[in-house]
Amino acid sequence: MLSEEFVSAVCGAPLTSNTAIAKDIGIYCHNLSPVYSVKSTFKKSSAPVNCLAASETHVFAAQHEKAYVHVYSRARGNQEAFVAFPERIRCLTLADDVLILGTAEGRLMLWETCTGRLISTPPRHVQAVSCVAATPYHVLTGSDDSDVHVWSLSHLLELGSESEHEPERTLSNHRAAITALSANASANPETNLCVSASKDKSCIIWNYQTGDALRTLLFPSFPLCISLDPSTRALFVSSDDGSLYLTELFAEKALLGPRSEDAATVVQVSSPFGATQPDTGPASCLGLSYDGTTLLTGHPRGQILKWDVVDNKTPVELANLNAAVSNLVFISPLPSKKRTKVLTIVKPSQANQNYKFTTQFETESGFEARLDSRFELLLNSAGFPGDALASQIETMQESTAGNAEARQQPEPSKETDELWTIIHEQRALLKHTMDRYVEAKPIR
Repeated sequence: MLSEEFVSAVCGAPLTSNTAIAKDIGIYCHNLSPVYSVKSTFKKSSAPVNCLAASETHVFAAQHEKAYVHVYSRARGNQEAFVAFPERIRCLTLADDVLILGTAEGRLMLWETCTGRLISTPPRHVQAVSCVAATPYHVLTGSDDSDVHVWSLSHLLELGSESEHEPERTLSNHRAAITALSANASANPETNLCVSASKDKSCIIWNYQTGDALRTLLFPSFPLCISLDPSTRALFVSSDDGSLYLTELFAEKALLGPRSEDAATVVQVSSPFGATQPDTGPASCLGLSYDGTTLLTGHPRGQILKWDVVDNKTPVELANLNAAVSNLVFISPLPSKKRTKVLTIVKPSQANQNYKFTTQFETESGFEARLDSRFELLLNSAGFPGDALASQIETMQESTAGNAEARQQPEPSKETDELWTIIHEQRALLKHTMDRYVEAKPIR
């Protein structure tokens, strides 16, 4: 059975003098299934909403109203680095081994954690970047200026580019600050969907590849945080009045697809999936399991609640962290397909220097180094391996022999003879016609 893990972060001072909970713990690593437990903790962190990211090896946490990011090693269980940036960090996320940060000045920064390379864009947002989402090919940034920018990740990371970075497009249907973004990881331009939430009490579903607004959802109060189902079939929303909403995108009255109404039709969402108690407060962050059946909510009074999406039972309190819970991030339970792992991060630098890639190659069978794959065989051989050279020589010989056979093939004589016969017949017909013309021509 696959185990599910998630990471939570708190922001602010402890709410009570509870001696059972350490006062300086800011980040918790939890095991959700098969049995809930707290696996490890990290100290000295106060990460606001949208300021936590986690990978297989590290946890990154931007600090409240500061230009700092704390980096923690999950393997060693300690704080690995303290990283300072030129501007205050308002949000961050991970795209593979690249940490993407939004600043209070409206700027986007990308830090390659395995090289230390730092890319910074001009301040394309006129106000602070409030949230950021990443897909395998794009970066989306939401701002207090009510706009959502869509950036090409490959263009941002391009080496040697001298031009100033510009977003590919801007999504600008909102009329108030953007509070949250959620995007799927589709590679098909027709299904590249994202959802933006705003203080104008609306959520808009976009095709961010084309810039089309597919549907607008209106809520009784403004959304604080959102999360898309792993299969992009439903949207979970937490609003300012403590309500939780579950909106199915492909239900009987589909919001998307060929059976849906015109995109200009606004949908009023008024029936909540659940509601939190007044003493708990509205959910400031959401976390959805990878099978989409369990929803976790973090609250300003320190509670982490577990909701059953299928049966819609009364939520269960998993933990009380004695401080405002600001972030919930699930770790993928699926084995990684990456052949490298960043065990030690390289601090960012904008100075001109040689491009050095620091990483660890992963073996296929744990601790035993195997040479099964072609890549590992070439990597661990002195020069070119003999079988690789023999294979290439054989390929070249086959190609040469094939070309020789093509040159030696006899010409299709039957077709040639037929063409010459037609040519002779046309020539004879032309001569006969000209002879008759000469005979009929009168002599003057």
